[in-house]
Order: sequence, then structure tokens, then C-alpha cells
Amino acid sequence: MNLREEIRHMDKKRVTELSIIANNVRKHALTAVYSAASGHPGGSLSVADVLTLLYFEVMNVDPKNPKMEDRDRFVLSKGHTAPALYGVLAEKGFIPKEDIKTFRNVNSYLQGHPDMNKVPGVDMSTGSLGQGVSAAGGMALAAKLDNKDYRVYSVLGDGELEEGQVWEQAMFAAHYKLDNFTIFVDNNGLQIDGDISKVMNPNPIDKKFEAFGWHVIKVSAHNFEELMAAVDEAKATKGQPTAIIMKSVKGKNVSFMENNAGWHGSAPNEEQYNQAIAELDEIIKGLEASL
Repeated sequence: MNLREEIRHMDKKRVTELSIIANNVRKHALTAVYSAASGHPGGSLSVADVLTLLYFEVMNVDPKNPKMEDRDRFVLSKGHTAPALYGVLAEKGFIPKEDIKTFRNVNSYLQGHPDMNKVPGVDMSTGSLGQGVSAAGGMALAAKLDNKDYRVYSVLGDGELEEGQVWEQAMFAAHYKLDNFTIFVDNNGLQIDGDISKVMNPNPIDKKFEAFGWHVIKVSAHNFEELMAAVDEAKATKGQPTAIIMKSVKGKNVSFMENNAGWHGSAPNEEQYNQAIAELDEIIKGLEASL
């Protein structure tokens, strides 16, 4: 089932503002990985747009009250892309921007994977693939049992779909009709060992989720209007959880990283980092000029 044609048109100015934030999130992610000389830049860049949309346009969250009882919950199931999550938390005001440079430092609270006990705004510690999205499903069921209105969102990778636990939670969420639960699959087609279709082919992703009883929407991961319309459609869907399959570009907006599996878990050197930041600065400059 594809996204309906009646896309809700967002204000162009707001789309531009979100695009600027998303590219600043990308800069933070690269700064984190470069500073640590370790981390996962490719997938961090591909999820920057959806994280920006969720934290700045969709979710009911408050940086001044991170544990607000009725907040919407978010779980980054592909926890290795923590640099992007830390970037959006910094932009939103949950953590200081200057702390990004301490990523993976032995004394830093910004570990290589998110820690719910140390990082404000993180609802679940993640890293072992498949476990985050499973915990998110449990949160959605808890909301139903407690008669709460908050919604639960989770982002997982397409390579993560190779984990059997993902499909256990898919069966669970459909069985309990968790229509307050929305997942986003970062479908960039690449994982650490290369093309997902050659490593352990999960395709067709949409048909698999439909077979498990989910409402499925297919969008571009880098189009804010499509993403927003998909979220609206998920909210309007009753009796089923929603899977939003996002076609994305690994390494998005950094020329030498795009669609390159080698950047799944490699840190840039100084020259590469400076080039990447310069490219993102140029994109941001163009966006700001259009406001």
C-alpha cells in the first residue's frame, strides 16, 4: 500500500527550516564520529531528516522535562547511529552542543550507543539490533493498558530486518492492534558487509510487514512533506501498527559518502571531515538564502 496522493502540503518556509536543522544534525553527527575517530556516519546521515521531523514537528516532548509522563516516546533501534540522535537532541536543547565532541570518550555520557540512564531525551538504551523496536512495541502496549494517549515511534535499519526478533515484535504489535505505534525503516540498501540483497535479502520489505498485519506506507526519507503525510496517515490508521518504509541514501548530502557501504562504520580523517562539513555548510547557506 503506497502513500495516498493527497500529500499534506507543509509551509515551504517550514520545510526549509527543517532542512537546515537536519543538515546541522548531519554536521553534529560527523563532528562526533571525527572527534572519536570511531562511529557510524553513513546511517547517521540517512536518518537525520526523519529524526528532525519527529523532534521538531511531530512528537510531544519537552527538553526542560525529558521524563514528562505523557510525552511521546522514541526509540532508535539502530542504536549505532547515535551520532544523529545526539545531534538532534543537541539542536532541540536536550544536551549542550559542545558535548558532541566528547562522543565515545571514556568519561563521556555520550556513548557509542544511546544510554537511557545518562542522556536526557533517550527513552531506551539500544545497540543490539532488534531489541530497540521490541522495547518500543512494549511501550506502545503499556500506553494502551494505561489508557494513555502518547504515541511511540522507532527507527530501524533495513539490515536490522535480518534479526528474527524484529519479526517477533511485528507479530506482537499487529496481534495487540497497536495503532499508537509507528516504525520507520531506513531503507538505504546497504549494511556493513554491503548490499542488503546480497547479504541476507529482506525484500520485499513492504509485503512482509503487510503479511504480518501492519499498515504500510512507502516514502522518500528525504522529503519532509511525504514524511509528514505518512505520520498523519499513521495517526489516522486504527487497529493496526504502521510501518513507514523510507527509501534513503546512506551518507546523504556528503558526496564521497553517499551510497558507499564503506562509510557504514568508518570515521573520516581531517581532510575528509573538512570537506564533508564544507559541503553541508554550502547546502545550509543555500537554504538560508531561500528563506
